[in-house]
Amino acid sequence: MAQHTQHFNTGFSALLSYIDQSVMQGSLSASREGGTDFTCGDVRCATRVYERYSYLGGNRLSLSVTLFGRDGDVSLSAVTAGGSQAMFFKINTFGEEAFLDKFVRQLDGYGR
Repeated sequence: MAQHTQHFNTGFSALLSYIDQSVMQGSLSASREGGTDFTCGDVRCATRVYERYSYLGGNRLSLSVTLFGRDGDVSLSAVTAGGSQAMFFKINTFGEEAFLDKFVRQLDGYGR
């Protein structure tokens, strides 16, 4: 498992749309597996789960992204999982880290 948190001073919907587009366009094997949205007053929470194939590991990896906040004050949490073919413990987390590193680089391009 690899994880990343970040804060943004931006619009909630715009950031969510950017994330969806960048993950889906970032890998030929990427797919959006599901998501949920909640609203309480002007506070929103959105979770998205993506998968992609790891050629190096020969398996699929997941990226779960949660946004929480309101326009102008949005927190992000991203967690990757999968990638190991071991039965009882992880012996290879390279794919998870690579998936997250690419996602973080895509976030660096937000608003440019």
